[in-house]
Amino acid sequence: MRTVHVAGAAVHPFGKHPGLSAAELGYRAVRELLDGTGITPGAIDAGFGGSSYGGSLLAQRVLQRVGVSGQPAFTVENACASGASAVHLGWQAVASGAADVVIAFGAENLSSFGGGTLPLTTNDIEIEQGMVMPAAYAMRAQRYLHDFGATMDDLTAVSVKNRRNGALNPRAHFRKEVSAADVAESRPVADPLRLLHCCPNSDGAAAVLLCTEEVARRLRTPSVRVGASVVRSGTFHTSYRDMTWPDITERTAAAAYGMAGVTPADLDLVELHDAFSVAELLHAEALGIAGRGEAHRAVREGEFDRGGRVAVSPSGGLMSRGHPVGATGAAQICEAYWQLTGQAGDLQVPGASVALTHVTGGGIFGVDNGACAVHILTAH
Repeated sequence: MRTVHVAGAAVHPFGKHPGLSAAELGYRAVRELLDGTGITPGAIDAGFGGSSYGGSLLAQRVLQRVGVSGQPAFTVENACASGASAVHLGWQAVASGAADVVIAFGAENLSSFGGGTLPLTTNDIEIEQGMVMPAAYAMRAQRYLHDFGATMDDLTAVSVKNRRNGALNPRAHFRKEVSAADVAESRPVADPLRLLHCCPNSDGAAAVLLCTEEVARRLRTPSVRVGASVVRSGTFHTSYRDMTWPDITERTAAAAYGMAGVTPADLDLVELHDAFSVAELLHAEALGIAGRGEAHRAVREGEFDRGGRVAVSPSGGLMSRGHPVGATGAAQICEAYWQLTGQAGDLQVPGASVALTHVTGGGIFGVDNGACAVHILTAH
């Protein structure tokens, strides 16, 4: 397996862009990526595009507009992990020797749904009974508060931290800090979660250039090494499931740590799937950056702040940056790339050299999530 590098990144700012289709958003991100790296469309060996709701042949529709025409293109749907799965497949292509240079992107327009909870997989028994993601995470939150002595103030502290980070991110959907009182007074969504405990439905796109070390040296942009790229699906069973332990995250992360040869203690920053405030606590523990039942204390004591023990969601995370489902995983990798190359501006984590990104999603009967992707990037 060859070493793979991320040698460029581009994000179309997340937010509400009702007049821009997923294909248009993807085009803008990929166009910016090509312009920034200086690589020509003819030098691209393959392209991978991730989206949950962008429609068929999204990768082809985006790549053809930038001149990547005739090369193999793949459109990937893997729920919230769609963009990260596109990156994973691009990593496979370069690592295996099938390609030297690939584009991987994610794009989504959720404004077309007009608000409210997103529609989930059809023909699923739990979803037919009314299950939606805010309800699922509300149950997880209730159980976490019950089992580990956390309080609503701990859930709120996650929202306050991540909105504070996102206020500095020019690519974020929400760029305004909120107070604990703002969160507590926001409207109820699903007990105990209130509106500001939830991420927004957003529109946006993100793209990365993956290539060999030899190609990376020829480009005008800096590069970082992909130490690990791992995707796993949920393990099916119908017996008791611990709602406070995302098994899929633990399994995916363990494989990534093994591949990269690092441990949780080596991480400088983590961009994780904080779709709801409690999700940061659950996934932080499953990723091993906090002990079981201890993540709420880590947040409270500032360990996950940008200048803390390990910066968690320094970009603002899904809570602030937004969650255009298929674009999220690719955007996390862009944010990590800028951190490791010292281009994160006001978001910069001092001395960052190892970053982990994590995204998971897809509610279906019998598994805790349909897909999870973890990437570990390291500076040279």
